[in-house]
Amino acid sequence: MGPSTCEVMLLLFPSRVPSPGESVDTPTPAVARRWSRAGRPRAGPAAGSATARADVSPDQGPPLWCRCHNSATDRTFVELRDYWRTLRRRWKMIVACVVLAVGAAGLLTWQTTPLYASSAQLFVSTAPSDAGEAYSGGLFATQRVTSYVDLVDTRKLSEQVATDLGGDLEPAELRAAVSAQVVPETVTLVVTAQDADAVVARDIAQAYAEALIDLIADIETPDGGGQAPIRASIVDNADTTSSPVSPNTPRNLGLALVLGLLVGVGLAVLRELLDTSLTSSDDIAAITDTPILGHINVDTVAIKKQPAQALSEASPWAESFRVLRTNMQYVEVDHDHRTFVVSSSLPAEGKSTTAVNLAITMAMAGQRVALVECDLRRPLIADRLGLDDAVGTTSVLIGRIELDDALQGYADTGLQVLTCGPRPPNPSELLQSHAMAGLISDLRDRFDVVLLDAPPLLPVTDAALLAAQSDGMLVVVRHGKTNQDQLRHALERVEAVDAKAVGVVVNLAPSKKSDRSYSYGYGYGYSYAPQADKKLAKARPAKRADADRGGHRRA
Repeated sequence: MGPSTCEVMLLLFPSRVPSPGESVDTPTPAVARRWSRAGRPRAGPAAGSATARADVSPDQGPPLWCRCHNSATDRTFVELRDYWRTLRRRWKMIVACVVLAVGAAGLLTWQTTPLYASSAQLFVSTAPSDAGEAYSGGLFATQRVTSYVDLVDTRKLSEQVATDLGGDLEPAELRAAVSAQVVPETVTLVVTAQDADAVVARDIAQAYAEALIDLIADIETPDGGGQAPIRASIVDNADTTSSPVSPNTPRNLGLALVLGLLVGVGLAVLRELLDTSLTSSDDIAAITDTPILGHINVDTVAIKKQPAQALSEASPWAESFRVLRTNMQYVEVDHDHRTFVVSSSLPAEGKSTTAVNLAITMAMAGQRVALVECDLRRPLIADRLGLDDAVGTTSVLIGRIELDDALQGYADTGLQVLTCGPRPPNPSELLQSHAMAGLISDLRDRFDVVLLDAPPLLPVTDAALLAAQSDGMLVVVRHGKTNQDQLRHALERVEAVDAKAVGVVVNLAPSKKSDRSYSYGYGYGYSYAPQADKKLAKARPAKRADADRGGHRRA
């Protein structure tokens, strides 16, 4: 690899001018400092050598102009990468625009009546008597031939052609079907006719050429008789063509393809600029410093199974909850008994599903976990887990039943669940009551982790009030649906009650390995495990053979 631009400039332009009387060494390639991408010198002269540069510190970075150049290049690379990510994310829109454009062009082309064209060429000349008159006659013919173009569109000529063709076509139709033009820098006049019938187009062009010759002779002949100073003659008769000139199918489809691409890319970029939904970790980081504790992959198969069964399998979806469980262990580590509220900005973002699966995953790890239904308006936990909802949170809060009698175990996971119970007419008052504070305190003393499934933050204030009584809130956002303003306003409500959001969970995140909006994905180990096992099985005999040969050599 040759020297970079920075290296060449460092060779040609040293960073310091020698003082008077100081010896000057001619820079050589060995003296030149080379810079790595990290901004550190790769190699330099030996310490104390005659060629060492005393004015340059080993820790000094590259020149400012070099750093600026690299920065601009990096920005360009980031912009191109963002554009490519936009096109890849909006590829369906681009394809739809292309298909619509090409389809519309194909339909219009198919419905358009084909037109055939035929042309006849006329040569305009004079009859000179010597060389001098030949030159002047050529100039005269060149000037006159341009005026003959207008004769083609005259009523007199069209009526004459209509009569010559037997009166089947009207003069107006003939004028619309015929055009004439002069070949540049020549005295050649081309008469072209178009019609849906190739034979008719040929007859019209030929008839017009012959009639035009007669009209020119009639106009150019002097009134007193004699020879006309200029004449026209046919040098190429009209012929029948087999290919239509319109519509041009390849051109129409090609233009439609280009237009569809331009419109599709433009709409994709515009949609990306106007789209404020959360689709990457950068979108969330632009709003809050709250860490992303996990993102839950899309798995249409797992959600149809019982949660305990789905979470016990080795799948990327189950692993995403295990990663979330691991990250939650580092939240509020100073507390032996922790209570967290699980909520979201709006309904249908997956907060209840996240709370249920996280609670089961924690219980499977041996922790004492209690899951409490605090969404008293739209409770979902009982239906998700198949538990009895006759008694629950509301029953305990109004003193109808003791907590021990209301808790229900789920499967063999060790999870204790407190369902909603009868739906109250005043859910906000119950959640703000002293009884609710006592219930949370009682649960905190009994369990290692208490998860409160609360209502969404923006429609009601219940979740924010519960967060003030807990160790923090876990905010669930839905990939591609929750927008930046919704998350910002939700976090503001949490801060308004002096509570804190301990983390964000991205729900229904893309599971494709090619999508790096959040991370490298959890599917790596599961997708490649069978192939890795096969390769490992093949490699083991070879390794044992190499080890045996090495042992014999050492012996």
